[in-house]
Order: sequence, then C-alpha cells, then structure tokens
Amino acid sequence: MADESQPNGAAPEAQTQQQQVKMQILAQYIRDLSFENAVAQKGAPSGDVQPEISVQVSLDARKRQADHQYEVISKFRVTSKNKADDQTLFLAELDYGGVFHVEGVPEDQLHPFLMIECPRMMFPFVRRIISDLTRDGGFPPFNMDPVDFVALYRQELARRAQQQQGQQVPADQKLS
Repeated sequence: MADESQPNGAAPEAQTQQQQVKMQILAQYIRDLSFENAVAQKGAPSGDVQPEISVQVSLDARKRQADHQYEVISKFRVTSKNKADDQTLFLAELDYGGVFHVEGVPEDQLHPFLMIECPRMMFPFVRRIISDLTRDGGFPPFNMDPVDFVALYRQELARRAQQQQGQQVPADQKLS
C-alpha cells in the first residue's frame, strides 16, 4: 500500500533527497588585483591623518559549460582618504572568483543563491587578501567588516526595478 500523503507515492526520504542542496567549491582565484599607495607616490600628507575608508562591492555570476557549474566574481574596491584634506591614501581593487558546483536549487532561487551564498563562502578569503594587501602596502591591515550579501542583493533588485520603471514611462511624461 502506497503512502497517499506523498505525491506519486514517493517516500518522504526520497523527497528530502530531491530538495537537498549540494554546493561544492571547485576553485577560488584572484582574477585581478591592484594596490595604489598614493602616500608613497605623492609624499606623506601634511598635518593630522584621519583615514576614512569606503568599500564598494559588486557581484557577477554566470553559468559555465559543464552541468551545474557556475562562476561567481566578487569585485571589491577599497578606498582610503584623509578626512582633513580629502586626499586619497590608498586604493585597493580585488576581483575574486570562485567556481561552484550547485545542485538541488530550484531555478527561481538559483540567481539569489549564486549572488548571496557563493560570495558569502568566498568572503573570508577576500577579507584576508585585502588585509594582507593593505599591510604589505605600508598601512595598518584593513579588516573589512562582514558584507550583508542579502541586503546587497535586495538593493540591486530595487535599483533594477526602479530603472525598469523609468524606462517604461513615455518620454513626454518624464520629468526634466
């Protein structure tokens, strides 16, 4: 007698196996890396140095030719400026990639999974590289605060929705 509470008579164990997400990091790598020490190039800033650091993050993901494989690139731009005179102290840019094998994620949830979970897995490595890079560049190591990839993803969705709304308004109705 088949269990009628399960569709197609499937056992509960079989359904949990079908829904189980499998993720494996196949590779991680530095795609591009640069560090500019403006202090060394221009000379030490005059007066009191009060660094203000800003971090910009962007993400990209694409399917690879192999089944269930995706490449995720996280781009970090770290800028340190002197608050007193707004002069740049250093600029660090890192494009860090990962190749992931992902199975069991429904198609409608794959994009958020790739843009949130994969960068979250790579972040500790990115943080270490940036810390070492700033230290080796002659500054105190910069230990980047954790990035909220969920909030970043939601901001990007909101930006795209706003951009689409702007394109759908007829040109004669747009505000100048």
